Amino acid sequence: MDLNGKVAIITGAARGLGREYACALAASGAVAIVADKRDCADTVKAVEAAGGRALGLDLDVADSESTQALAEAAVEAFGRIDILVNNAALFGSLKGGHFEEILEEEWDACMSVNVKGIWNCCKAVVPIMRKGEAGGSIINIASLAAVYGMAFALHYATSKAAVIGITRTLARELGRDWIRVNAIAPSIVLTEATDEFFGAKSEKAKQAIASSQALRKNLETRDLAGTLLYLASDASRFVTGQTIMVDGGTVFL
Repeated sequence: MDLNGKVAIITGAARGLGREYACALAASGAVAIVADKRDCADTVKAVEAAGGRALGLDLDVADSESTQALAEAAVEAFGRIDILVNNAALFGSLKGGHFEEILEEEWDACMSVNVKGIWNCCKAVVPIMRKGEAGGSIINIASLAAVYGMAFALHYATSKAAVIGITRTLARELGRDWIRVNAIAPSIVLTEATDEFFGAKSEKAKQAIASSQALRKNLETRDLAGTLLYLASDASRFVTGQTIMVDGGTVFL
């Protein structure tokens, strides 16, 4: 996929999927603006080691002033924003359990980051995309949890269902501006966050999930890169409002 001359923002890019997305976009020619509450220095190094260009920035997606500052910094540095990957989300730090046992403050934090965070980022970036002649591509990271139903993680599954709703609604609102909005919904991916969420039960959980798939292997971060590049590039120029399942064949839409 040719993304030369494009500028991409990837949120939640300090590790895991965010780092993979940044490296994949940069390898295809885009400038990767990597943003996170965590330090993105290692992601910047990974991108540059592969011959790409990256800029690391601090970001709290739940804070509208922070997302606005990110967009302004991107324009100041590169003059444009073509791609927004809304990857930042709470998952690993959440505590699973019966729905009535979920703490209210944890529910609120999950919605603030996973749902409001996407809204904040889109509000900051869309006005800039509108100014460009080529429109733009927004890629939201949903989850199999939203479609299949993830027991004992109601807050997370609910937040990711909202991501799909945001994707469909914004696709209708922004189509006239030629800004495409799509989502990727992966199954459990082998990342640090997955191990953090499942804790001591991580290996058992991953085995159970893989055994329920048509392709009986857990996803690695690299398994998401191709779908992301397709949605970021002109190869999908007439695709919007879609949620693409990358789940090894668990749910068929």
